[in-house]
Amino acid sequence: MFSTDAHFLLTLHRTHADELRAEAASARLARSVPRRSRRHRARAAHGRQSAPAGPAAR
Repeated sequence: MFSTDAHFLLTLHRTHADELRAEAASARLARSVPRRSRRHRARAAHGRQSAPAGPAAR
């Protein structure tokens, strides 16, 4: 598979570099997605529980 030790080390280095790039891209994506605060989640959950089912619920 690898003709020399140098070829193996170069392949290992490239694989590790690819993994580091993938982790960095994942971290950038996670930072770009806005977070919802606890307050908003609690308010949204409360709204779902207390919302009427429709005109027949009155």
